[in-house]
Amino acid sequence: MSSDYLKIAIIGDFNFTYNSHHATNMAMDHASEFLEIGVNYYWIGLSEFIKMKSGQINQYEGFIVAPGPILNDFFLQGIISRLIDLQVPVFISGEGFKTFLEVVANKNKLSTITNKLVSENLVEGNQFERIQIFPITEGIKKLYETYSTLELTATRYSVYPQLLEVIKEDVLDVEAVNQFEDPEIISLKKHVFFVACGFLPQISSTRERPHPLFYTFLKSCCIDSERTAV
Repeated sequence: MSSDYLKIAIIGDFNFTYNSHHATNMAMDHASEFLEIGVNYYWIGLSEFIKMKSGQINQYEGFIVAPGPILNDFFLQGIISRLIDLQVPVFISGEGFKTFLEVVANKNKLSTITNKLVSENLVEGNQFERIQIFPITEGIKKLYETYSTLELTATRYSVYPQLLEVIKEDVLDVEAVNQFEDPEIISLKKHVFFVACGFLPQISSTRERPHPLFYTFLKSCCIDSERTAV
């Protein structure tokens, strides 16, 4: 690595009343302690990040798009579109999962205005819903070998088949689905690490059992940082 500490940007409008925001910080701490690496992470609001120049963005070894509520989805669309063009590890959870799919659809000339391709949030009210994760790819199967496949979420989306049929071919991998057979973990092909999940892995992370998606993200940041430094 270019320094003793990874520098990670958490993109989102931090609110101390949201459990998911505190849990994001704690999951980062759990993962960094598990990997025995130093991590400095910084919350950056959407309106602040959208104004950042390339030189400022390039200071970070990785990016987390935090769960919402999303105060400005238009800003988040622009941010995710920008992150897709970077070869830097990115991890998204919660509401950003839907925004990511919409950005990918737009980049591949699939209209999300005339044709609704992703449903609205199917979790009713301000509550958590328990979902079952069914890993598909070997990488996710390995991560969940010793970790519970029961997760908590405040967001659940149905992705229409016509979207998946097009983007699975060359753009996305569906890494895991839920009990409703909808995608829950997706990743960008041909990217060092760009993973989005609809659920909130940070909620189930503990100091004794850090969530594997978080420590895999940080491991990817370490590898990418070392490669950049060479």
